[in-house]
Amino acid sequence: MVKFLKPNKAVIVLQGRYAGRKAVIVRSFDEGTRDRLYGHCLVAGIYKYPKKVIRKDSSKKQAKKSRVKCFVKMVNYNHIMPTRYTLDVDLKDVVTGETLQSRDKKVAALKEVKGRFEERFKTGKNRWFFTKLRF
Repeated sequence: MVKFLKPNKAVIVLQGRYAGRKAVIVRSFDEGTRDRLYGHCLVAGIYKYPKKVIRKDSSKKQAKKSRVKCFVKMVNYNHIMPTRYTLDVDLKDVVTGETLQSRDKKVAALKEVKGRFEERFKTGKNRWFFTKLRF
């Protein structure tokens, strides 16, 4: 079978608290680990999407509308749907398996992921990833 759930692949979370949210795969574990015996992956996604920015908004309002809230989570392969999109944001150095072990590391990782996602949003690339999923 061809491995298609690779890092930087955009996915949609189907189950749980973040159902319907878009995420990007940071690392995949096809064979599972000692803790999780099934295939799963580490994802970083957008919990709260940026609002629509218009030209007449002040710079302060534009900055506020451009904010995102993120999540980092281990997700079972059965609970994600892969898309054809990829997101070229490097998160491997920020988010690892150990970041989910302690609260302090997770908070620091979430701040770094938030910063990188906001920078990517401001460049104007990967527009599909930063829009809300309508169904």
